[in-house]
Amino acid sequence: MRRILAAIVLLGIVGFGASQTSIFQPLSQVVDVIRHYYLWADQVTDAQLLQGAIRGMVESLGDPYSTYFTPEEFENWQKSLAGEYTGVGMEITIKNGWITVVTPLPGTPAEAAGIRPGDVILEVDGESTEGWTLEQASMRIRGPEGTPVTLKVRHPDGKVETLTIIRARIKVEAVRSRYLEEEKVAYVRVLRLDEEAPSLLRQALSSFPLAELRGIVLDLRNNPGGLLSSAVEVASLFIDRGAIVRTRGPSFGERLYNSRGNNLPNLPLAVLVNEGTASGAEIVAGAIQDHGVGVLIGRKTFGKGLIQEIVLQLPDGGVIKLTTGEYLTPKGRQVHDVGLTPDIVVPEKGDEEDLDLKAALEWISTQVPVGAGR
Repeated sequence: MRRILAAIVLLGIVGFGASQTSIFQPLSQVVDVIRHYYLWADQVTDAQLLQGAIRGMVESLGDPYSTYFTPEEFENWQKSLAGEYTGVGMEITIKNGWITVVTPLPGTPAEAAGIRPGDVILEVDGESTEGWTLEQASMRIRGPEGTPVTLKVRHPDGKVETLTIIRARIKVEAVRSRYLEEEKVAYVRVLRLDEEAPSLLRQALSSFPLAELRGIVLDLRNNPGGLLSSAVEVASLFIDRGAIVRTRGPSFGERLYNSRGNNLPNLPLAVLVNEGTASGAEIVAGAIQDHGVGVLIGRKTFGKGLIQEIVLQLPDGGVIKLTTGEYLTPKGRQVHDVGLTPDIVVPEKGDEEDLDLKAALEWISTQVPVGAGR
């Protein structure tokens, strides 16, 4: 353990100068006193002490998106990115110190139980979540398929409800599509921006009778985001040229991601958004809105405009994920904690009728398809 801490200190000498090393010198002393004085010191491994020290450093940043993953936690996180895991099916974050639902995923136990975007999870199986990290919450909510988990939630309207949800195998399709023949409109729903989303969306759009289409509905509701590269590729399918997103951060400065172009016809485009539209999905929606190639319809988006990256992989397989920058729309609009305001605002949809889709189809019916070149 002392050798590991010495290595950390040595990196401090090389990268940050001698003044930094004296600050972290007490770490070795803490290990010594634990080994000498702690009653159950023989039950604590050096690896546990190291993981605790690293976790404490990252948590001290006060950023819910910066995380230290143990090897087991990192494996579970990677599985969730692949769109398949065992749990209830919802995306969570931390707001004002509480575990908060970004969105329930469509067709999952969470959605069926009545979980809504913006719900605050007050308790999990009777234990308060106050002060929990995202990883603590994820580990407690996930579990073996077929087992129950009880969540006490406070809905955005203030109502508190206790819900018992049966965990299931969650498999999220990145893209769903259907042709609305009567309206001659292509409807595509992008549920997550994983590695496969751009190619699946491209295939879906190409499968429609393009010559007779009157418009496209791109449904980004309850899309929690995903990969920056996938967001840029998806936006490029609707924006022929120009900026898709601007990013800035201390390690990479400012970057501009431009459209990669496409060979699809330029048709009236209605983008459905709501309070569950977040992160990469907001990149797509913001770019479309800034370029004026489509309208946003629905409700104000979540407002997550930060970028996270894996910045360090440790010898034991653990990793550190940090917030390394923020993104802005092509016109330089800030999204984080602000969100995107739709061009056409629609009240919360009813239980039976999709008012967002109805508004989109009405808008498309008033448009005349434009010529090539956006």
